[in-house]
Amino acid sequence: QVQLVESGGGLVQAGGSLRLSCAASGSIRRINAMGWYRQAPGKQRELVARITNGGSTNYADSVKGRFTISRDNAKITVYLQMNSLKPEDTAVYYCNSDGIITDSGTYLANKWGQGTQVTVSS
Repeated sequence: QVQLVESGGGLVQAGGSLRLSCAASGSIRRINAMGWYRQAPGKQRELVARITNGGSTNYADSVKGRFTISRDNAKITVYLQMNSLKPEDTAVYYCNSDGIITDSGTYLANKWGQGTQVTVSS
């Protein structure tokens, strides 16, 4: 069974840093683009950052210059380095892949992790 498991969330003061990790497990042949989304209470889930398997990235305007997404294809892991955190960054952060091909050839579209809470205090 393919899973995306996030880690690294927590409580941090404004101006601080956190690094989120998302590790994919299971019989995986290929993962397409991976991304981080977040959802604050009462708000819709929004894209934070996305990276293709070739390394191309895009970011939400609100995090440009503060967050960096990266991936280790050998470890099938994607990271989100978050610096200069602000209280408005408080949310549950979700890892996502828009396409996974398993060793058996099954295509899993739009796979999500369980989420990790990030809380930034002022």
